[in-house]
Amino acid sequence: MNNDIYIRRGPRPQSSSRGIGPGMVLLLVGAILALGVVLGLKWLRNREPAADTGADTAADAPAAPATAPAAPATTTSAAVPVQPAPVPPPPALLGPDPALPAFNEAQTLVESGQMPAAREKALGALAAAKDAAVRRQVEDLLGRIHTTLIFTPSPMVEKVDYTIQPGDTLAGIAKQHKTTMELLARGNGIKSAVIRPADRLRILTGQFSALIDKSDNELVLSLNDRFFKRYRVGTGKFEKTPAGQFKITDRIAQPTWWRPDGKAVPFGDKENVLGTHWLSLDLPGYGIHGTWEPDTVGKQESAGCIRLVNADIEELFTLLPVGTPVVIQE
Repeated sequence: MNNDIYIRRGPRPQSSSRGIGPGMVLLLVGAILALGVVLGLKWLRNREPAADTGADTAADAPAAPATAPAAPATTTSAAVPVQPAPVPPPPALLGPDPALPAFNEAQTLVESGQMPAAREKALGALAAAKDAAVRRQVEDLLGRIHTTLIFTPSPMVEKVDYTIQPGDTLAGIAKQHKTTMELLARGNGIKSAVIRPADRLRILTGQFSALIDKSDNELVLSLNDRFFKRYRVGTGKFEKTPAGQFKITDRIAQPTWWRPDGKAVPFGDKENVLGTHWLSLDLPGYGIHGTWEPDTVGKQESAGCIRLVNADIEELFTLLPVGTPVVIQE
């Protein structure tokens, strides 16, 4: 018989204290970490400066006083701002045309009826004009002044006083003074060919000349080589108007037109293309005349002659005597 005592194992007796599980351990670790974070934040807060200059509080900061001292220079390098290139001043504006003061004075004199004085002012303005548009304005004014002076008994430096003598005729006086009967009558208010001795006339003694520019289709009339008036003209198509120096050889009112086939077309016939007046040049077949087609004036539309609207050719017919020089240029 075995002397060993057999002891039977039963269930392990329970301890009076419960063991710590894994979940409880995690909770303890979390609490310790949280406490550490809180203590750490409190320590950091105690170390922050008293004033905060962060961006978040800039909007709430009061405006700096106008006399705030300048910030001290720093030792850090900063980019130097590039200065923009200086803008050059605008070019000086051109002053008004030097002709304008005299031109304005001439207009004032015209309005007050002082035509001779207005003429001299306007001629001075024309000599001073630099701008083409101003020059044309002065020329237009001069044209109106001149026609007023020359078609009335108004005094002009180019006019002389003449006392009618027994036996005088308008035709004879006009020939003697190298002018036209029409200008004598119109400029002195004469309504008929009958004149009386001892009456006085004012007679133009100046010399007219005409310059026709084919490129501009214009005729410039001068009196004693001073500007008188500018007219629009029509010239020949395909350069048919000849260039050169000519003179007026004949003057015809209500002219007959001769067709190229030799047939005569009387004045008043709708086929007659010469208008109301004709001034012959010393070049056979060529002259200065009117037209019933005013739309062709200012263009190169004629068969070679120089044409003007009828009102303008009537004016030139009154002014220009036989012998008047005419220059036609390209």
